[in-house]
Amino acid sequence: MLVAAAADRNKESILQVLRQYVNPAAPVVRVLEVASGTGQHAAHFSRALPNVRWIPSELDQRCLRSISEYISKGSLANVEQPRTLDSSLSWETWGIAPDSLHLIVCINMIHITEPSCTKPYSLNGILTPQSNIDFNQSLRNSNPAWGIWDTADLQELGKACRLTLERMVDMPANNKCLIFRKM
Repeated sequence: MLVAAAADRNKESILQVLRQYVNPAAPVVRVLEVASGTGQHAAHFSRALPNVRWIPSELDQRCLRSISEYISKGSLANVEQPRTLDSSLSWETWGIAPDSLHLIVCINMIHITEPSCTKPYSLNGILTPQSNIDFNQSLRNSNPAWGIWDTADLQELGKACRLTLERMVDMPANNKCLIFRKM
C-alpha cells in the first residue's frame, strides 16, 4: 500500500467539505474519484461516509494496485475496485453511465497533468505565498506543461463543460477546494 504524506495531511479538511455535499439521508451517493492516487482518500472518506458508493480511478498501475490493497485490507464494502481512467479522454470512454453520479471528486491532480486533463491555484493571476511560487517552479522544472492554474482559467474550462464555479473553500497549507456544479 502506497502512502502519501499529503493525503494524510489533507484528508480531514477535504472530508469537512465533502460532508457538505453528501446527503446523509440518501440511501446511496455515487462518487467518482478521478486520479485516486494511493487510495488513502478513498479509504478514509468511505469509512466516514457509509452511504457513499466510492468509485476510485487511476491511470498509474502502481496506484491501482495500492487502491485495491486499501480496499482489501480495510474491508471497504462501499468502495468499488478501481478502474483505469484516462482523464484526457472524453468522459464517454470512462465506462460511467450518464447521470449515474452524484459527485465527481478530483484531489491533487490537475497541477501534475497536461492541460488536456483539465494545480494550488492562483487568483486573478496572482500566486501567493512564496511556497506556492516555489512549488509551481518545481512543477514546471519537472514538466513544462505542469504548474499552478489560475482560478479564472479553471472557471473558463468549467463553462466550456457546462459547469459553474459554485464555491471556493480555503484549505490548509494555502490550498483551495473548488466546487463546480453542473449548469
